[in-house]
Amino acid sequence: MTERLTEEVLKELLEAPSIDSFIDKHEFPSCSLSDYLQQMLEKKHLERARVVRMADLNETFGYQIFTGARNPSRNKVLQIAFAMALTLREANRALSAAGSSTLTCKNRRDAIIIFCIDHGCSLQKVNEELYRLGEETIC
Repeated sequence: MTERLTEEVLKELLEAPSIDSFIDKHEFPSCSLSDYLQQMLEKKHLERARVVRMADLNETFGYQIFTGARNPSRNKVLQIAFAMALTLREANRALSAAGSSTLTCKNRRDAIIIFCIDHGCSLQKVNEELYRLGEETIC
């Protein structure tokens, strides 16, 4: 089953006769970052060790992120997103699961990152673009 678009669910919410009727008809699953990353590893047929290396993370710290023992910063989640070649939607889900703000095209730095995600850039390439344009690099 495919996930419904946020706009569709929002329309349904706004048209609901009461909040109770809306809540009763919907599930609100919460997913931890480690659970989500595990799902992405399986979906993309990736090995955790390779992703940690590609993300340029300390091996111990990387494994702690994947097991849920450590809460990474927004930039660390982005490093993992690039290493896993996540789509924008997948990267934003990972950021949300980590309790970080999602990427928005209204923020200059985020716009550069979004562009690089959409164009399949590597972590090195996004850092080069951020640096070239005077923005803080991811790592």
